[in-house]
Amino acid sequence: MTSDQLTQDSSGFDTLTDAWRSLYDSGPVRYDDGQGVWQVLDYQGVSSVLSDPATYSSDLSSLTPTQQDFEAFRQGNFVGMDPPEHRKLRTLVSQAFTPRVVHGLEPRIEAVCAHLLDDVADRDRFDLVDALAYPLPIIVIAELLGIPATDHRLFQEWAGILFGGDQLGEAPDMADLERALEAIAPTVREMNGYVLDHIRHRRAHPGDDLTSRLLTAQVDGVRLADQEIVGFVALLLVAGHITTTALLGNALVTFDRHPGTLTALREAPERVPEAIEEVLRWLPPFPELGRRTTRPLVLGGQEIPVDSLVMAHLGTANRDPARFAEPNVFDATRSPNPHLTFGHGIHFCFGAPLARLEARIALNLLLERFRTLDVPSYEDVVHQNPAVIVGVRHLPVEVTRP
Repeated sequence: MTSDQLTQDSSGFDTLTDAWRSLYDSGPVRYDDGQGVWQVLDYQGVSSVLSDPATYSSDLSSLTPTQQDFEAFRQGNFVGMDPPEHRKLRTLVSQAFTPRVVHGLEPRIEAVCAHLLDDVADRDRFDLVDALAYPLPIIVIAELLGIPATDHRLFQEWAGILFGGDQLGEAPDMADLERALEAIAPTVREMNGYVLDHIRHRRAHPGDDLTSRLLTAQVDGVRLADQEIVGFVALLLVAGHITTTALLGNALVTFDRHPGTLTALREAPERVPEAIEEVLRWLPPFPELGRRTTRPLVLGGQEIPVDSLVMAHLGTANRDPARFAEPNVFDATRSPNPHLTFGHGIHFCFGAPLARLEARIALNLLLERFRTLDVPSYEDVVHQNPAVIVGVRHLPVEVTRP
């Protein structure tokens, strides 16, 4: 379905999850003739794909369209790398982005949340994305990187272009992707230049921020080159915040579609982390992860040739009845919840701890501030194109206060 169809569909996410359920029933592995890709749909198959980088490479450069500005971005984007290059970059970044750094952000995240909600304190209707779900993670990420948070509207514009999917339909092929890359190339060029200027400024004037620490971090005497840091900083700045934005919007829509959830969480706020994990299972922001086969293989009874594009489908794997009891039921108290939304193996999402922390703090504060929080009309909800990201662009809500 297109983003326009979802915008007009009062149960857009319901339609999407129904499609995933039907897709799972066609598995565990199928070939999509329209897109020319292999889809891996069951939990075991997806786990095996994500945990075997030697067989399923993250470097898709030989299969996907190329574009000069994206090649510059790709140099530091370790999401698209395999060992040993991946290990070097991930290790270097880990030195600067430690669990202690993330934990230390909690007071600041609480303060930013409170300030953002203070700005709508006199309103009983506002857009949750504009008011909280977007600005919270981008302000936190920008401050962490030492980038002026006052530029967050520029970052929002970049994210809207990069993840809008306006040039793509439901099932884009390589020609569609090539056209989309050309359309957004000027934005990538602007972003690369902005980040490179920031890195050079921090090299001349280091501070107590992640960018400055990346400039000095080293493994076996090796440091990141400026262009490698550009790729990582740009990835964290744009992709790093969009997941939290999607998570918060998806949570509020899902809670609204399941009456009583917010009331139960208000009565037992200690269950908020479990509810967050169930939202992640239910609506993974990026439901498919691409891999390239490095050799011929057999998976799920299917013979897959070398250099094939394999899409590991997190949305269907998270609904595998072999792994989850009543997988098509949203259960905010589900525990344990071994969903694959943040990936699996060496590419497990680097920003997962920060996304979870931001979501927990934001949801707890929403529960404290508002006695009720409702989506009054789904005709006013604008969804993202699910071919790119599962989330909402605009989410008008109505609130009452204690």
